[in-house]
Amino acid sequence: MNKLADVSTEVLRDELADVSDPKAAKRLMVALAYDGGISISTQSEIYGIPESTLYYWIDRVGTKSLKSAIHDDDRPGRPTKLDREERTALRRDLMGEPTESGYDATDWSPELVRRHIEDEYDVSYSLGHIRRLVREWSVDRK
Repeated sequence: MNKLADVSTEVLRDELADVSDPKAAKRLMVALAYDGGISISTQSEIYGIPESTLYYWIDRVGTKSLKSAIHDDDRPGRPTKLDREERTALRRDLMGEPTESGYDATDWSPELVRRHIEDEYDVSYSLGHIRRLVREWSVDRK
């Protein structure tokens, strides 16, 4: 039984030509190869992706809308500890010098950012999370 019987090769190719997300492109390429007769086990060896993952991708393409099938589902995760206003205020603080927030330092280190969040908002984050926040915000500044 062909899991992609309701999805034409042409539609898959057109979507591949338009997609910009690398993960979505990979999923489309797997679907095209499967549709072209290349087995899941062969693709698993070629791409180094477990067969179960590839079957999951193929099942999604065969049962969901194509746009939905090639992209990850939302994963909301744990609610943020800081609300929107607090995050905005924190970001504003980090755009300035640490001395403006009362610290005897010339640069914001992850440790100092964590201390500032604990002092100002009574919230504790891991250093890894602090680094992700700072990285996310530094990308926004460019």
